[in-house]
Amino acid sequence: MHKTGDFSEKTEAEKLNQHCACVTLDRRAITRALADQLGDDAYEIQTNPNWRQLFSNVAVFVPPRDLEQMGAIVQALEEAAALPAYQRRVLSWAPQSAQFNPGPVGAFMGYDFHLSKEGPRLIEINTNAGGAFLNAMLAQAQLQCCNDFTRAAGANDFDAAVTAQFESEWRAQRGSGRPERIAIVDDQPSGQYLYPEFRLAQQSLRRNGIDALILSPADLRYDSGTLYGSGKRIELVYNRLVDFGLEDPEHTALRCAWLDGRVVITPNPHAHALFADKRNLAVLSDHETLSAWGLSPEKAELLHSGIPRTVKVTADNADALWQQRREWFFKPVAGYGSKGVYRGSKLTKNTFNRILESDYIAQAYIPPSERLVLVDGEREMLKVDVRLYTYRGDFLMAAARLYRGQATNFRTLGGGFAPVLLMVD
Repeated sequence: MHKTGDFSEKTEAEKLNQHCACVTLDRRAITRALADQLGDDAYEIQTNPNWRQLFSNVAVFVPPRDLEQMGAIVQALEEAAALPAYQRRVLSWAPQSAQFNPGPVGAFMGYDFHLSKEGPRLIEINTNAGGAFLNAMLAQAQLQCCNDFTRAAGANDFDAAVTAQFESEWRAQRGSGRPERIAIVDDQPSGQYLYPEFRLAQQSLRRNGIDALILSPADLRYDSGTLYGSGKRIELVYNRLVDFGLEDPEHTALRCAWLDGRVVITPNPHAHALFADKRNLAVLSDHETLSAWGLSPEKAELLHSGIPRTVKVTADNADALWQQRREWFFKPVAGYGSKGVYRGSKLTKNTFNRILESDYIAQAYIPPSERLVLVDGEREMLKVDVRLYTYRGDFLMAAARLYRGQATNFRTLGGGFAPVLLMVD
């Protein structure tokens, strides 16, 4: 009976995703919400052409069973990452800065899934997963559509959950208390595509009694054991940099403060090395190795089936990967934002030769599910991936991204972030 219920639940979600063309996003409501949070500063964001491209007009329907399965995969993965043998293996190829572990585990972990017909498949792990603040606001600006039996997949009190994460990260390194000031740090933050969420994060923290600044690495100075930003003492850094090991020369102040233990950084190089280096997926999908290291057979099998087969691209397997390239997706081991990724079926020989000269993994290709949207009055199917935002393995929020092309992007008309709506009885 339970399996029948799961099947009908999934069928209903698939039917809605493929045929429901309702516009659920109330753009006036999201405009008001941004103005309420940012005041006069909202105008600059709302008049930026990127703003309209951030959000799709539709929601994505997901059966609760799929969300439960994604959560179980995350829990199993977090257990695997705590195994001493696993940590020794993945830290062996990590940068020196990642060997230092003062305790924080990383706020806003992001686990990206494709919803295959066989169930959710984890395609990527992110330690500086963007979009949570935008998606929290998006979920509150939805109109009812042709299905009345849905609920949003997210935290009831997002602001409180956010503050709790940063307080927990602080205590993991400092033992007690809470930070007085947090710096949200990225390269040229005001020019970043997701800059609006930096502003939302800043306001969320300030509402909960923690001062927050938005800074670039050039604004930081490390002097006499204290990290300063724009002349103010910084106690915790919410790190949005894609220099995951803090190895670039322009990040020296942050790196030194980190290695001296004088600032709490989340997410940090150690967290990235344990979770988000794409080489780790080859280990996490290896049932026999994980079992030998002490993960329960059930959890090892869950990861084996829930993570597409992943291998490092080497000279030894190059010929086989080229011959079977249509079955693979190629990604740089330290990539981000879908940069440098290739669907095997689109590869040229010249591009493949460049892959062989770089550090890449090959991941078994799992086709994404699709969602119907109306673009200029025309019905079009866009690809879907679902991101789970978590902290210490606990669920915070689920959101979807709609796109066209090889990988997720915010350039697709009708695409962008979309709320995940769960089917309910």
